[in-house]
Amino acid sequence: MDKKKLLIVDDQVGIRILLLEVFATEGYDTFQAANGRAALDIVKTHGPDLVLLDMKIPGMDGLEILKKIKEYDRSIKVIMMTAYGELDMIKEATDLGALMHFTKPFDIDEMRLAVNMQMGEGDSSRFATGS
Repeated sequence: MDKKKLLIVDDQVGIRILLLEVFATEGYDTFQAANGRAALDIVKTHGPDLVLLDMKIPGMDGLEILKKIKEYDRSIKVIMMTAYGELDMIKEATDLGALMHFTKPFDIDEMRLAVNMQMGEGDSSRFATGS
C-alpha cells in the first residue's frame, strides 16, 4: 500500500522541521514548501492527500494557495495553521474548503491526532491486536 502523502507549507523553517519530523515518524511521505509557488509545484507533482497550510506566507497567502489547491484537486484535504487573531481569514478558509485550523503555537499531539484522523489512520489501526 502506498504511503499517505503530507505537504507542510510554512515560511518558518523551524515549524516545517518540527512537523516533518513528527509526521515522518507517523509513517507519512512528507514534503515541505516555504512559499506558494513551491507548494503548488508539489501539489501538481506529488498529489498530497493532505496539506498543512500556514495562513500568513509572504507572496501568495494561505487563502490564495488554498484556492489554487482546490481548483487543482478538490479531494486534497487542507488544514490551516494560523497566528492568533486571524478569525476573519479562518471563516473564509473554511468557506473555501479547509477542514479545520490550528492556532500557533499549536499542540503537536492534537495536530497529530487530527492529521491521522483525516488520513483515515484512526487509532483502531494502531492498536489492532493480532492473535
